[in-house]
Amino acid sequence: MPESGLLLDPNAYDPQHFDAETRRLLRALIDWFEARGKTRLLDDDLQAAWVSDFLDFVKRERLFATFLTPSEYGGGDPDKRWDTSRNAALSEILGFYGLAYWYAEQVTILGLGPIWQSDNIKAKEKAAAQLEDGGVMAFALSEREHGADIYNTDLLLTPVGADDDEGVVFRASGEKYYIGNGNVAGMVSVFSRRTDVEGADGYVWFVADSGHDDYELIGNVVHGQMFVSNFRLNEYPVHEEDILCTGPDAFSAALNTVNVGKFNLCSGSIGMCEHAFYEAITHANNRILYGNPVTDFPHVRAGFVEAFARLIAMKLFSDRAVDYFRSASLNDRRYLLFNPVTKSKVTSEGEKVVTLLWDILAAKGFERNTYFCEVARLIGALPRLEGTVHVNVAQILKFMPNYMFNPASYPEVGTRRDPADDVFFWSQGPARGASRVQFADWAPVYERHLGLPNVAVFYEQVQALKDLLTTSPPDADQQRDLDFVLVVGHLFSLVVYGQLILEQAEITGLDGDLLDQIFDVAIRDFSGYAVALHGKPSSTDAQQGWAVSTLRKPVADAERFDRVWTQVVSYDGAYEMRP
Repeated sequence: MPESGLLLDPNAYDPQHFDAETRRLLRALIDWFEARGKTRLLDDDLQAAWVSDFLDFVKRERLFATFLTPSEYGGGDPDKRWDTSRNAALSEILGFYGLAYWYAEQVTILGLGPIWQSDNIKAKEKAAAQLEDGGVMAFALSEREHGADIYNTDLLLTPVGADDDEGVVFRASGEKYYIGNGNVAGMVSVFSRRTDVEGADGYVWFVADSGHDDYELIGNVVHGQMFVSNFRLNEYPVHEEDILCTGPDAFSAALNTVNVGKFNLCSGSIGMCEHAFYEAITHANNRILYGNPVTDFPHVRAGFVEAFARLIAMKLFSDRAVDYFRSASLNDRRYLLFNPVTKSKVTSEGEKVVTLLWDILAAKGFERNTYFCEVARLIGALPRLEGTVHVNVAQILKFMPNYMFNPASYPEVGTRRDPADDVFFWSQGPARGASRVQFADWAPVYERHLGLPNVAVFYEQVQALKDLLTTSPPDADQQRDLDFVLVVGHLFSLVVYGQLILEQAEITGLDGDLLDQIFDVAIRDFSGYAVALHGKPSSTDAQQGWAVSTLRKPVADAERFDRVWTQVVSYDGAYEMRP
């Protein structure tokens, strides 16, 4: 039997660290998917069926109302709160069964961001009521021409005369693009700018209703269960009670919503990979090729062990990042780094996991009766759809100087699974000052694990990165060359990734063999990025010399590898979705 708790197991899911109602709802969700069965799940995906039956379940069980309503607007319901720990668990389960279900929740979270951050009490009460009634939300930031560039928007608000007897203060016109849930959302948070005010003071968030006559739903821009809408507002009336925030506060609300909402990319990716992993190991370990089980081939075992190590690392980092999110404050903004790492690194790792498994499954990975086929088609959306890896790595670079060289003292952050309302998310303050955020010293957790051979080797590479940044840092021209500095950003991301993995491994008592195997992967990834830096057109002789000097080979240990393989193969037959 596999080690309990490493991968989501629908057969025995009962997270004891959550309260009774949270456990009941998460279990009910799993049971709903399992009762529908795999045939229905896959057919709906192939037919691009809108997730209406899922939303019926959400309404019946008050799922989104319970998980996504801050307690202040919960009407006295003791189970309603915004709890990042259980939201991550929900997101993982939804990813386990289908990206479209995850997406319906994800864009509801984003749509709620500007609402919960605003001072508009009526809008908050309306959102709470709509959630209670089973409604979903939408986040209308992106546009066809500008993407998610919040400095530019062509959704225009034109003031109307003071004589309007309906209380209309603006008429809104323009299109939005890539807007999830835009077909059914009762409240669409819309980013816009006034025609009569220049610059940042002209930004406005307001809420629109997708059912209004002046809201024109143009269509779905993708073929799939997800409704990624393109809509147009045609002189849409905006009342005072529709306005959420204005000016620089509106700009900050956009970024701060991303800080909250895009975190769920990591748990969605994890869920998808877990289901794909179950299918892959069960198929491969029972397939005979040339008279032998496929898993007798060394390259197959190596692929499975690497995929498993990467997947467990994804979970370790993401679980630990939750603790920092829930403990955040204006005096502890470390989450601003860990968030883009989850968005870029964890989701990219998910893509690597699926590629490794697909290399083993080969043609089987295309078969329409597998969940793997759906995962293989959609796993790449997560590092690309909600802000590209490049954007997030560029954000990560802002934190590198203080993280690497200027540590600060913080109280210890423990595991945060308490049933608390994470209210700081709705008062994050102005979205600036990333370069001033400081971090606790990352070195001690590495040094506590130097007894693991591959942690020790990776720590040598980390120290070498410090040397590079001290002796041969990117010069002014290279800092303007995004192609060059992104490689540095990937190297730095590995340091951050390793820190939280080690912290969570300590907390959970992770098996030392598996942890060492995770850093076997990290060493090879670091070396790969060093080679990439060496090959960049603008790299200097000193930087090229550094790149060669930092290449390392992981410490091989056949017995350790075999013990990890035993963990991997224990998942053969451990879970198969009901037909």
